[in-house]
Amino acid sequence: MRPFELLEPRSLREAVAALEASDARPMAGGTAIMLMMKAGVLRPGCLVSLRSLRLEQLEVASDGALRVGAMTTLRALEKSEVVRKGWPVITKTLRTLSNVRVRNVATLGGHLAHGDPHMDLPPLLSALGATATIAGPKGERTSPVEALYSGYLETTLRKGELITRVEIPALGRKRAAYLKCTTRSADDWPALGVAVVMDGDKPTIVVSAATDRPTRLASLEAAEALHIESDLHGSAAYKKQLLRVYLKRAIHEARNASH
Repeated sequence: MRPFELLEPRSLREAVAALEASDARPMAGGTAIMLMMKAGVLRPGCLVSLRSLRLEQLEVASDGALRVGAMTTLRALEKSEVVRKGWPVITKTLRTLSNVRVRNVATLGGHLAHGDPHMDLPPLLSALGATATIAGPKGERTSPVEALYSGYLETTLRKGELITRVEIPALGRKRAAYLKCTTRSADDWPALGVAVVMDGDKPTIVVSAATDRPTRLASLEAAEALHIESDLHGSAAYKKQLLRVYLKRAIHEARNASH
């Protein structure tokens, strides 16, 4: 790795200001950015650590929504009784998201901001209708999680912007499921991910890993016309067949999930 400067701002304002430098990049848990730097894919001159910003809150709001600070680790989210009782599909999904060593360090904000279509939570949170609160040089804004992505490893986050919080609506009477197919171990990167949220008999479906970003299906029939990406996890034809199988399984699992 090339040498870099490490900054540890104590406030959100300081962090946003530091990130306006052209060669600065934010660092949350560091699990993804360090791998990219070691591989030479990313060569920032400055890393801005977010560890001191106190963004680890995890609470249920008065309207029943789950509010999660961007620096909350995936392991804390996985172990939360609040999450397990109100959003069991998130708990189940996290159990096979990478391994426990990564989940102990990786954060929700970093996970969403990375932009890799093989991540497990972006399609699930998109289907659940989650929104992200984003702070930047021009103030604060909100965005649906599914609108954060514009392509492979590309997001709609602007220069100097940071995800500070994610809000997930209460499930209520809805039922949800997330299934993924991996080509090696259960916690490997998926060849396909399918998130389904059932509101009565109406499904919300978001597909990932087989596409260059989390992609919402307008209908079951739309799956056949979906543009599928080939990669080291499988060919487009293989993933197309996976989608036919896993879409039916995910809908069945969501319909039979407990409230």
